[in-house]
Amino acid sequence: MEIKLPENERALWILKTKGPLSVITLAKELNVTTEGARFNILKLASEGLVLSETVSKGRGRPQQIWSLTATGNSRFPDTHADLTVKLIQKTREILGEKALDAVIEAHSAEIRNSYLNAVSGVDALEKRIQILTEIRNNEGYMAGYTQEDDHFLIYENHCPICAAATICQGFCRSELETFQAVLGEKTTVERLDHIVSGATRCTYKVSIKKNR
Repeated sequence: MEIKLPENERALWILKTKGPLSVITLAKELNVTTEGARFNILKLASEGLVLSETVSKGRGRPQQIWSLTATGNSRFPDTHADLTVKLIQKTREILGEKALDAVIEAHSAEIRNSYLNAVSGVDALEKRIQILTEIRNNEGYMAGYTQEDDHFLIYENHCPICAAATICQGFCRSELETFQAVLGEKTTVERLDHIVSGATRCTYKVSIKKNR
């Protein structure tokens, strides 16, 4: 049975998964009139959940583009954020940075092995990317991918460990290493956008290494 969200909640979900949008584009996504979308977005703005900025594109008129605020993003849960942050702080305080790094590496190794098992026997790069994004999506990262001319882009619209990653960059470093291990030594994985650095999503460029 499909659960239908109220329009304003759907608008938040769309902005989270699609990124910043104009009212016209949001209206199409919501399947409502432009005025209906504008009413919803202004209501969300009054609650501090979204904000707008004016963006100029080419010679056309500047567009008003809407995106989630930090409060809006907080509607999408950060898994056990407070407890995780406190555990990280206490580990660092009592045992030191090296011990914290060892714990993160052990946790990352477990995840990496799980991902590697999932792609075992799969040679095609796109199929590996598909499996990886499906796993990440199931873990709450709102993940997906697109294929460009000579590379793939993996995107994650939500980070369920954002609070932990903000105070400990080891999580993000090991995540990038895990992606590289899963997608294979013949590829290069590069992080283009980073939620922790203020971007609306994390984006990774996956390229096949060229033979020299």
